[in-house]
Amino acid sequence: MKINNEFRNDLDLYLAKLGMYVPIVARVHGKHHPQIYKVKDIFEVIVSKTDKGISDINLDEEFNQLKEITHNYLVPNDVCESYEAVYNMLQTLNNSYDKR
Repeated sequence: MKINNEFRNDLDLYLAKLGMYVPIVARVHGKHHPQIYKVKDIFEVIVSKTDKGISDINLDEEFNQLKEITHNYLVPNDVCESYEAVYNMLQTLNNSYDKR
């Protein structure tokens, strides 16, 4: 499926920041929130797929898995702002991807 401009813009805006935040958040919070390890793995798949180009890419499975794992990006109440930022950025990417 064709990717819309909003998703491209959001990807440009958040991909590098997520690339920095996700591994740190997983390292810091993984012991108490093991789902973040799965989030990290799925994020890495998204990165690998988008590295190949984003004009025609299917991320349906990855975003569906993220929604399930994160309970629709519900931020746990005992995490730092970076963890919250990761979920918010992923949700924004998910929402803009769904608008295609």
